[in-house]
Amino acid sequence: MRVLWIVALAVIVLVPRAVAAEEPGRAPVLDWDTGAGKSYWIPALELGGFIFGLNQFNRHFVDPPEEYDTDLDSIGENLSTAPVYDKDPFSVNQIGHPYQGGIYYGLARSAGLDYWQALLYTLGGSLLWETAGETTPPSINDHISTGIGGTFVGEAMFRMASLLLEGGGDTPGFWRELGAAVISPPTAFNRLVFGDRFKPVFPSRNPEIFVRLRFGATLTTDITGTDLPNTAKRQEGSADYSITYGLPGKPGYRYTRPFDYFHFEFTAVPSARQVDDTIENVSIRGMLAGRRYSVGENFRGIWGVFGNFDYFSPQAFRVSATGASLGTVFQWWLSRQIALQGTALGGLGLGAAGTVGDRAEREYHYGLAPFSLLGGRLIFGDRAMLEATGRQIYVAGTSSSTETGIDTRNFSQDVILRGSVGFTVRLFGPHALGIQYLVTSRNFGAPDLRDRHQSVQAVMLSYNFLGHTRFGAVEWRPDQ
Repeated sequence: MRVLWIVALAVIVLVPRAVAAEEPGRAPVLDWDTGAGKSYWIPALELGGFIFGLNQFNRHFVDPPEEYDTDLDSIGENLSTAPVYDKDPFSVNQIGHPYQGGIYYGLARSAGLDYWQALLYTLGGSLLWETAGETTPPSINDHISTGIGGTFVGEAMFRMASLLLEGGGDTPGFWRELGAAVISPPTAFNRLVFGDRFKPVFPSRNPEIFVRLRFGATLTTDITGTDLPNTAKRQEGSADYSITYGLPGKPGYRYTRPFDYFHFEFTAVPSARQVDDTIENVSIRGMLAGRRYSVGENFRGIWGVFGNFDYFSPQAFRVSATGASLGTVFQWWLSRQIALQGTALGGLGLGAAGTVGDRAEREYHYGLAPFSLLGGRLIFGDRAMLEATGRQIYVAGTSSSTETGIDTRNFSQDVILRGSVGFTVRLFGPHALGIQYLVTSRNFGAPDLRDRHQSVQAVMLSYNFLGHTRFGAVEWRPDQ
């Protein structure tokens, strides 16, 4: 990801200054409501410049350089070659490419385009990179993780950065601008380079949100199914950030734009055994289209089509899925002080799963991935919260080739289950303490390969900084 930061600076040189004045006279200032001032040409040139810069950087500083030594012959060959599943490292394909797609998306989104228009730019950026950025054949998995998963990552980044800037009024201060740049570099880039043209902040329309920043000490109580049990870390530190944006039930709030509701969660383990294991969890789900509903006076919810991106990397294995789902998010007031918030989703996508550290088997494989999620939070006023989440991802497909010569035509399947239970108690103000139990398991099977069961169980004690006095419970009832 540091490579992307470095290459982003190159775009300043590659994008002509004349683009800022693409219309005669003074370019209009962006208006998010009417669309005035948005640009189709600026992000197109930025995207091309970014891909050119990234190709040049990789060509000179990344091994093997021949993978990026593109020319007209390699471009022509890629245009006539059917897409394949590539062999890049898991973290590159499942984290690097979605983040790269998020950069494409953010360049278009921060130039005033809406979600669906920015989606087309992200798909175009993926096609350009796979065709002209690398000499290797285009890959199906990269088109999905970059072109589709990148929009989920990019919109979440864009919304979080915009929310931070919006809190600063008409002139956000230095620290808000810096924080927004860390969250969404393309947004900060367009605000810096084009001045007033793209300075107006995307209007959030005042959603109900719940933010939590958590620092914890994790004890891995059990780990099975790995061939490297002696190197598994039993004690680790972790940092977790989550935001739920657009919680249902707030009077007057409408869900008319993609990601007017979304949930984002990120967990990092700085002391992980390997660099690839530093990111333990990235989970994004955003409603692409849907509507509100209510049942009686105490129940409010939303239902619709959601975009989903999940990445989990416990110590024994890794799994990721990008797809779409149908589902609902709701809140039910059980009493005057007790609220139940819930989520139920089921969908289909492209997934990848594989073991860690065992080179006798294929590290991971791709396949269709039906998935489901059930989650609930029981909120006791402003004092405590009990929460539980369960996920299932099923990855079925054909294993890819490896250096060990395993038959790539073997059909393989993974069943991944991930469940967590947690309890959080507020001490005072935004400060709280929590305990969480987390278990992630994987059952793998394929002809001519031994079946495998892997499981990681952990307990975490944590300090929580909460961004809502009632753990995100939305109040719509009249005062009594």
